[in-house]
Amino acid sequence: MNAAAARDRAIITGYRGPKVRIMEVCGTHTHEIFRLGIRSLLPEAVELISGPGCPVCVTPVSYIDEALYLAEKCHATICTFGDLVRVPGTAGTLAEARSRGARVQVVYTPLDAVTYATEHPEEETVFLSVGFETTTPTACLALRHAEAQHTANFSLLTANKTMPAAYTAMASHTDAYLYPGHVCAITGTSLPESLTREGISGVVAGFTAGELLRALATILEKVQADRPFFANCYPRVVRPEGNPAAQALVAAYMEPCDAEWRGLGVLKESGLQLREAFAARDARKRFALPAMTGRANPACRCGAILQGLARPVDCPLYGKACTPDHPVGACMVSREGACSAYYLYGGL
Repeated sequence: MNAAAARDRAIITGYRGPKVRIMEVCGTHTHEIFRLGIRSLLPEAVELISGPGCPVCVTPVSYIDEALYLAEKCHATICTFGDLVRVPGTAGTLAEARSRGARVQVVYTPLDAVTYATEHPEEETVFLSVGFETTTPTACLALRHAEAQHTANFSLLTANKTMPAAYTAMASHTDAYLYPGHVCAITGTSLPESLTREGISGVVAGFTAGELLRALATILEKVQADRPFFANCYPRVVRPEGNPAAQALVAAYMEPCDAEWRGLGVLKESGLQLREAFAARDARKRFALPAMTGRANPACRCGAILQGLARPVDCPLYGKACTPDHPVGACMVSREGACSAYYLYGGL
């Protein structure tokens, strides 16, 4: 351990200030903090809670129901990242639909879905576009490629979300945020800086042991001043202006809309939908999807966990009916989910 990391570790273990709740708003942070053993360094007064930082986890049940409808009723080919295949909808998963004959293809990038559509022009191909500011530009890039290649059988089922409304909605549940480094790499630092004027504190954190220790130590140093603060502890990647090219790409194809978040309900202008000029690429419009109201397993506590109101171990299904091999909730399915992290690294 280098001198800087040793100093930050000493700040964390030696903290004797007021009780502080720190919310990770990034599933990768949740997993890395567990994997690196950082939780074991925290004194009793410091509580780390996992918030709505996993895009698969916050995607509502109704979205999975829409994907199932497209696959089984509209006979479209669904292209998706692997995690979504196992997330339960109201009446099953895409994996189960595939076992019944539906066409469900796991892809590694949205561009792979465009390639599939190009190679199978007889199949309507729908990419499940789920993600925050980090991955949304790649979905827009895929759409640009489809437009340029005149791939007429390609469309998106969007569930893209943006973080600002979630930060505001969750502010009363935490004393400071660990802001997600990869999101801020796209958006820049102007938003978290401006949130200090609303009394919301936090730091941008990277993903190495040293970067996470620095971020946590910074919070514990600044929180004792008892005034809102912001710091960028990931300056090697996050710039004040973010990534203007990615921002412009998204703005060209998408616009804000209200969006439902699992556990948080509908947050105003927290989602992104395709602009009217690309309505033919919008799977909801293209297939005239009916409105759907999903129904989650009532015993699953994913919603409370995503709000920081419960820990995975508080859920009666955790480790019993709900395991990575047989997940009941999205937080156990996703590689960024809090339940997955708790299970993989031994809970507390």
